[in-house]
Amino acid sequence: MTGAPRVLSKEEAAAYCGCKTLAAFDQWRAKGIVPGPIPGTTKWDRKAIDAALDRASGLVTDPVKELSPFQRWRAAEKAAGRLP
Repeated sequence: MTGAPRVLSKEEAAAYCGCKTLAAFDQWRAKGIVPGPIPGTTKWDRKAIDAALDRASGLVTDPVKELSPFQRWRAAEKAAGRLP
């Protein structure tokens, strides 16, 4: 068998993402940047991490997470300081 394993421990998943600490990896999980472990396990799927990072980086858009025109307007107004 060659290549990197697909299933990673939490420590391996954090290192794969470039997180220097497990706390940083947990913050990424809390923010929805990376997924949690495979259900029923304490292991992470490398491909799921890759897909999540692709979405977070804007390489792939997730239609469910697409903003409506109103949501885009509201975000722009908030960023400009015109909305709380």
